[in-house]
Formats: sequence, structure tokens, C-alpha cells
Amino acid sequence: MERIILVYWNKSTGPEPIIQYPPEKSFPPKDVFLKIWAKHELNKENSIIEFLHEEGIYHFTSIIQKFEGEIYFLVLVYNKKNMFENIIKDSPDILAIMSRNLVELINTNKITRAISEAFNTIINYSKLDEEENLISFFQDRIKFTILEILRNGVISKLELTNILRQEYGFSTINIDLLLISFIQENLIIKDNIPGIKECYFLIKDLSCTRIPPKSLSNDQIEEKVLRKYKKALIKFFINYDSVADIENKTILQTVILDKDVFSLLKTLREKRLSVDESLNILNNKEDLFTELIEKKFIYEAKGFVYSFSDVHFIKFTPFYIFERLTKRYKEGSISSDEYLTHLKLLTDQLERHPSYINYEII
Repeated sequence: MERIILVYWNKSTGPEPIIQYPPEKSFPPKDVFLKIWAKHELNKENSIIEFLHEEGIYHFTSIIQKFEGEIYFLVLVYNKKNMFENIIKDSPDILAIMSRNLVELINTNKITRAISEAFNTIINYSKLDEEENLISFFQDRIKFTILEILRNGVISKLELTNILRQEYGFSTINIDLLLISFIQENLIIKDNIPGIKECYFLIKDLSCTRIPPKSLSNDQIEEKVLRKYKKALIKFFINYDSVADIENKTILQTVILDKDVFSLLKTLREKRLSVDESLNILNNKEDLFTELIEKKFIYEAKGFVYSFSDVHFIKFTPFYIFERLTKRYKEGSISSDEYLTHLKLLTDQLERHPSYINYEII
């Protein structure tokens, strides 16, 4: 994407570009914005329109936004050969949130930072359907902190913002942009509660879990070693407590936050490695290698290393919130409207999938 521009529609003089990011280039000619306005007028049922410049070089996507009786456009400018179509086609609601957020900050000192964050959000947009994107999500300190807070149940936008600032020290927060990845993955629902306004409800949780490795062919491992290896696998996974593993953050701290460890586990999905090859991937951290054996992530026998418990991400319905909501309601920290709304959002999923075992391995 080339840039992002916020435009005000002056009823007397026409379009007036307010701010853009990156700021270096000149604004497009006024006739471009007039044509965008005209296309919006002809497509009033759609808040998002696309416009190809006559020269065929640049492509424009415009999101119309009304605020305090005035009309604004958030215009994305990008090369036709390198279109950012995913966010436009898959998540128009994200663009609507982004445009409203920017318009509301126009007359504040936050607008410059907000438009740069919006630009980078679009540039870096990706759905959480690949391991690399999920790892980035969990390695993002503020996003993981938000997920931890949401796991306690319903929370208002104001309270969430205050907790992030006061308890975790995140001084500059654009909560709408931060929550885009949560919304696009249907992890949360935003709803207005009487007397509180905007509240967030976690309806799907993200975590990681261990799964047994793929079967090894006999030419990869000696029969005697294979028997011992399988016996150890069966014993471990029969007694494996995935909930405890999630709660004590063993996988997160040992694997997800260490790119070398994750790289080793990914390599072991395809083949066994020698001890030297494994240590090389771990940058010769022998203590870490020993820790992975002790924590049952890898298995070593006769100079070779095998996958013992592979790690995959999991999306699941957080029914554990029932207990936390009830406790908070009895303590008076949430209202009956908040309590009942979150309960209903979760029980609706239980009705569609009548089992507490409701998950998806990504």
C-alpha cells in the first residue's frame, strides 16, 4: 500500500485532505477525490467503494464515515499490481472501525500516531491461520496481555484501557486498532450494555497444546528404540493434562517465545536429527536441549533426536469463564446485564455444539 489519507468533505468547497501517512508525498489531485465522492453518491448502499485512476497506475479504496454531522473519507492508495485485497474483501468491518476511530481523533493530538498505526495495521494485516502469524500474536506483549485480561470475562472499553495503562504501563493505547486481530478472528464480540456502553466479551480463546508426533517409519529408528519410544509416548499422553499445561504457561514460555525451539520442533516434524544438528538449531544451548528432553518436547536415543510432543495452536470456546463470571457477579464487580449477556453468548455456542469439547486445532 502506498499511503492512507483522511479527507473531509466541505459542503462549500468540496474535498479537503486533512492528513496522510506516510506524509512525504503531495496529496492526489482534487479531481480524484471528486470522482471518489461521486462514486459514493452513486453507491449509497455501500460504505466502501473502489476506484481505479484513469492512468491505471493507482487504485483507491474509500470508506465513507459520518461524524457529528460531517462527512469524511478514509482513502487507501495502492498500486494495482500489489493490491491489499484480503482486508478489503474479508474484513470490511475492520476498515469501518479504523475509519471511525481516525475520524473521532481528528481534532486531538493523537491523530498523527493513530493514522500511522492504521497504515501499519493494514500493511501487516494477516489472518491467524498460519503458525508464524500466531506466534507473532502471542509474542506481542500488549495483545497477549489483553487476551489474559479478557479471560476474566466481560470488560468495558474504558476499564480495559485503564488497566492497560495503570497496571501494565502501556502509556499510549489505541484500543480499537489493537483489537482488530481479535475481531477478525471472532475471538471477541463488542456490544453496548445499558449504563456502560461499549463492552468486550471473549467468546473464543487461543492457546497452544501438545499433540503426539507423526508415526515414524522403521527405517528412521531401530526396532528396540522404537518400542521404548512408543511406550514413553503412550505413558505421557495418557496422563497429559492440557489445561494444566496451558495454565502454567509451560508451552508458551518454553516453545512459543523462543524461535529456536519452535524451529527445532518444526524440523523434527519431518525427520529425526542428530544431537549436533539439534544443538546447532538451538545455537548450542546445551541447558536448553536438556530442558526440552526433561519437559518431554523431544526424545533422544543413541545420538539421534526425535519429536516427542509437537506443539500446535488451538482455538476453543472458553467455558471456564462461567465460573469466573459467577464469582465476579457475586462480588458486585459486574452488573447483571454484563453477567447475563456474556453467559448467553457462551451458552448459544453450547446449543450449537452440545459438548464442552469444542475446539479447532490450527
